[in-house]
Amino acid sequence: MENNCNYKSGSLPSCAPLAMAYVPMQECVKPIYNTAEALSRGTLFPGLDLPFMNMVNTGDLTGTPLGELMALDFVAHELVLYLDTHCEDTEAFDMLKNILELASTARERYTKLYGPITKKDLAKAQSFTWLKNPWPWDYNAKMEG
Repeated sequence: MENNCNYKSGSLPSCAPLAMAYVPMQECVKPIYNTAEALSRGTLFPGLDLPFMNMVNTGDLTGTPLGELMALDFVAHELVLYLDTHCEDTEAFDMLKNILELASTARERYTKLYGPITKKDLAKAQSFTWLKNPWPWDYNAKMEG
């Protein structure tokens, strides 16, 4: 059976029983949003982009240290969800490994400059800095090259 689906469509089982709920399988990994757009849209995949009441998040943390962490963690989470149903996709798995490495480096850099972002980050802290101001969202400065 020929599949004429694109990235905005999915496939259903052939001869699917009546009166059963189905979730179509996502057909492919491409196209994907860049990390900043994915974070804003709430999904890495344009085919899954169905914002509630057509409202899109307009907050822009692009270029900030916190925005970088959020974007990398978001893309990693989206890739894991994709790989749950497409575990044979080696390109997506390689991308996940690269994103996780970038996220780890970004987290280390962030915590060194601004302090812990989660309780786990306190394991390497010299003192209890959890309540130290300013909070991460108080930083408006864009990242320096």
